[in-house]
Amino acid sequence: MSKPEVLEKTPINVCDVKAALTKIRKSEEELNFRAEKTEEYAQDFAKLTVKQAKELFDKLQGLEVPRVKEVHLHKLIDIMPQSEKHAKLILSSYHLTVTNDNVKKIVDTIGEFAKV
Repeated sequence: MSKPEVLEKTPINVCDVKAALTKIRKSEEELNFRAEKTEEYAQDFAKLTVKQAKELFDKLQGLEVPRVKEVHLHKLIDIMPQSEKHAKLILSSYHLTVTNDNVKKIVDTIGEFAKV
């Protein structure tokens, strides 16, 4: 059995996973067990469309919050925190400190998309 080699790691959000699995399902008749379970999860928890998720990602990236990277933004899109307390909790899991003003900007930006 060959051992696959990871060439690149790119963070994505649940909305992108859902779209990728939908595309794979169209080209193949059946998904394997893990892909099926992942698709079920994505169906249940993807709160935005791919277009909305991309737009939210761009807006969050445009805030230029110091020390916040792509992986953090994708996690925020996955969870869609509605309060500053929840956003701080998510970011603190990465041992990342963000000022209260920046957390407020993040939550306000996410709030625009949560109403959609």
